[in-house]
Formats: sequence, C-alpha cells, structure tokens
Amino acid sequence: MSSTAPIIKRRGRPPKIKNGEAGTRELLIRHGTAVLTEKGFASTGIGEILKQTGIPKGSFYHYFPSKDAYGLAVVENYGTFFARKIDRWLQDKSRSPLTRLQDFIDDAKDGMCRYDFKRGCLIGNLGQELGSLSETFRKPLEDIFLDWQRRVQICLDEAKDTGAIASTINTKDSAALFWISWEGAILRAKLVRSTDPIDLFTASFFTGLGTSHNSLKSINKEHQQ
Repeated sequence: MSSTAPIIKRRGRPPKIKNGEAGTRELLIRHGTAVLTEKGFASTGIGEILKQTGIPKGSFYHYFPSKDAYGLAVVENYGTFFARKIDRWLQDKSRSPLTRLQDFIDDAKDGMCRYDFKRGCLIGNLGQELGSLSETFRKPLEDIFLDWQRRVQICLDEAKDTGAIASTINTKDSAALFWISWEGAILRAKLVRSTDPIDLFTASFFTGLGTSHNSLKSINKEHQQ
C-alpha cells in the first residue's frame, strides 16, 4: 500500500438556510463566497456586501477587523466546502478509483455550466489575483491546494494498488499536476464559455497516467451507466 500524508480535517460549510436564520458571520461568509468568486477580491467592496445582505457596518467589523480578515474567512470556508465535495466523489468505494476522479470532473463541469461559466474556483481565482501580491493570502491559498492535492493522491494510490495505473507512477507528482493543470483548464473554460478545455485536460491527464484510450472510454462508459 502507498503511504500518504494525513488529510487536514476542517468543519464543513453550514447547510443552506434562509436569510435571517443563519448567524450574521455565516451569512457574510456565504454571500462573500459567491461575490468574490465572480468579481474577485480587489473589485469587491465591503459596502457592496453589506448592502446586499442588509447587515450594518458595525456588525461586520464585530466579526472581521478588516477586509483581509474577511477574505481569509471566506477562503477557509470555501476550502472546507470544496474538500468535502472532493471527498464525496473520491471516497465513493462503489466506484473504481479513476471513475471517481472522472465523476468529480463531471460534477465540476456541471457546476460551471450551471453558473454560466462565471464562477470557477475561488481559490484558483484568488491565487491568480493575490498570490504574488499578498503574503497574507499566499500561504493559506497554497495550503488549501496542498490539502486538495493529498486527497487526489489517495485516490491515485488506490488506482495504483488495484493495477489501474502503473506501479511506476509517482502519485504525489501526478496529484500536483492535476491541480496545476485543472486551474488552467477552469480559467480557459470561463474564457471560452465551454467545457472543451476541461475535456482536453481530462484526456491528457488520464493518458499521462498510462491509461489507454480504450481504458478512458471504459471509465466514461461506466460513469454513464
């Protein structure tokens, strides 16, 4: 069995509930996740968030001493939420490991279409916007990517153990490559408003794992059943 680093455990996103029933802090974080994903950090003002949620400025600063503190809370919440989504697909033992990865990809594609290619990945968006400019955000963003990377590595280790991919595959490097390439594919999909870049990435990634074209078709066929 392949060894892996431990997965970071975090609290999940609160269940969706009607405006007014959630705590003020949770409401601000939830709303900020949607707005920051679409508009970015620099282009989003605190006043806009407060106006849309109907929360007074004093309440905001009771929970968040600064915009950066608010942004970090939103980042942490999104990282937790998306890690749980990854686990929901990649830990489904009723599916083969590579099929689970394909399931995750297909779910993400559905989400891109559902939001008309406007949102993408908050962590990837902020990484591009703030990664080289803000030390406050650089490490938290990278830590989340490393956490997601470990989850994909575990899935690839299972694929290796079952003989679905070659024993010579470096699953840690492959998992890192997955997220590096994934974020580029998501960015390009938003640009062209199509899932074609994601499909191209997917085919190339599976090919890089040493799976044949027929094997990849089998994965997709299993997914459709």
